[in-house]
Amino acid sequence: MFVSDCLGLNSQGHLTIGGVDTLELAETYGTPVYVMDEDQIRRNCRKFKDSIDRYYEGRGLCCYASKAFSCKEIYRIVESEGLGADIVSLGDLHTALSAGFPAERICYHGNNKTPAELAAVIEHRVGRVVIDNLTELELLDRMAQAAGVTVRVMFRVKPGVEAHTHEYIQTGQIDSKFGLALETGEAMEATRRVLQMHHLQLTGMHCHIGSQIFDNEPFAHTARVMMQFYADIKRETGYLLDEFNIGGGHGIMYTAADTPSPFETFMADVSRTVVGEADRLGLKRPFVLMEPGRAIVGEAGITLYTVGAVKEIPGIRTYASIDGGMTDNPRYTLYQSRYTALAAARAGEPADHTFTLAGRCCETGDLIGKDLPMQALQPGDVVAVLSTGAYNYSMASNYNRVPRPPVVMVRAGQSRVVVRRESLDDLIRNDI
Repeated sequence: MFVSDCLGLNSQGHLTIGGVDTLELAETYGTPVYVMDEDQIRRNCRKFKDSIDRYYEGRGLCCYASKAFSCKEIYRIVESEGLGADIVSLGDLHTALSAGFPAERICYHGNNKTPAELAAVIEHRVGRVVIDNLTELELLDRMAQAAGVTVRVMFRVKPGVEAHTHEYIQTGQIDSKFGLALETGEAMEATRRVLQMHHLQLTGMHCHIGSQIFDNEPFAHTARVMMQFYADIKRETGYLLDEFNIGGGHGIMYTAADTPSPFETFMADVSRTVVGEADRLGLKRPFVLMEPGRAIVGEAGITLYTVGAVKEIPGIRTYASIDGGMTDNPRYTLYQSRYTALAAARAGEPADHTFTLAGRCCETGDLIGKDLPMQALQPGDVVAVLSTGAYNYSMASNYNRVPRPPVVMVRAGQSRVVVRRESLDDLIRNDI
């Protein structure tokens, strides 16, 4: 019935998350409010970590992709579960380090890293830097030489694999702002260059083919392509790579139409390919890294709103206006993303009405979803939008000077604030 195991119904028919009544959460913390189930997040972490232990003899590291949801508490959680972290900005790095996250388990990404970022990478001894382009390669080498240190690096490679997903979140094909292409010889040229440098240590290659991918086969195909590239590098340079980072992109369930592969089967399919190809090509079996983000936190989160006006346009559609919108969830505006939405007080009843959830911003396109099957709604009702744990809080904005909602974490029937609601004074804090 629900898209996530952490959701349920109580004796009153109210939607619960982690066993906590969502109406009580809305009353306690106000709306809009993001709510995330810590136990679900931990279960998802363990599915990936356990799959490495089971199918690849523990020779790998699952790095949580911070762009999905970044705050101090999520770093504390994933660190305690033995994961690494994939980060992409000084803000991510500062947040992670402030939460006590070990720098040696961090992979630092980005297609245009600034000198300040690279200086921070060197200062804090970040575990791996994923280099995107030749300009960055030369800059980091000069900075590492000046600092008298050796930096462990990987290259981001475009393997030429186009995953079946939204064009804005496909990143493995040649026409992408990210990475070095295999087809043009660019990736091999970068490899030759770095092997001549004395302050950069090339550990392996990274690739990412897209997001919200339901099938494991694109990942397995990518592994075959990359292992062949590793063999080409060995043949042409004699250098053996130690690591392989296959990125993230594992899909989750937003609606009943979504059919993602179980997370725990991912490493079974990928390891079979990596081991088989490495052995066939005479390569050492690499240490494998993966970078799930949405798959860790997406289904573990919901957003609660309160309905204001309900406006019926006869013969066209019925709008239910909520006290949030594109400022706390821009994904419909960006990608026309689909969601499941429920009347929290009647979540177990048939969804026999249709509503378009309209946000409060001065934009026609400010919607959470169009023509959604839902229970009946009236002003004052609490609406729950499911699977909002990823790319909601992290992409939130202050458009129209709307404060960002708080993040509440639930565990074992208890709730706590992990990110405070922004105040009106917060909105003008940096104004002069």
